[in-house]
Amino acid sequence: MEQLHHDHSAPFLAVRHTQSAVRHAANLVAQHASVDISSIFHSSRCGITTARARQLAMYLAHVVLGESLTDVGLAFGRDRTTVSYACNLIEDLRDDVAFDREVTDLEMRLQTLVGLAHV
Repeated sequence: MEQLHHDHSAPFLAVRHTQSAVRHAANLVAQHASVDISSIFHSSRCGITTARARQLAMYLAHVVLGESLTDVGLAFGRDRTTVSYACNLIEDLRDDVAFDREVTDLEMRLQTLVGLAHV
């Protein structure tokens, strides 16, 4: 009978890739929102500006980079439901034309930064 081989390092490799991808999104948003990157990853809720920057970084990591809600949550030290809430909130806020324009710009910049720009 054939024995199945399980690569126990695979989950760790995926998390490492996710953390790198999330870091790109978080750095971009921190710079855009003029907040300290460490506050975006801080375990407390922080002020509204930092919280919104964190939510936007989560959104970009999930929507633009295709990271799972669970992996994004792990990278931010949050639950997947928190990431889901953040993504839904950002989608709702995109009804505002000016905010949607900002997010679209960040999406394009992040795609370029990580080499996902579509030709």
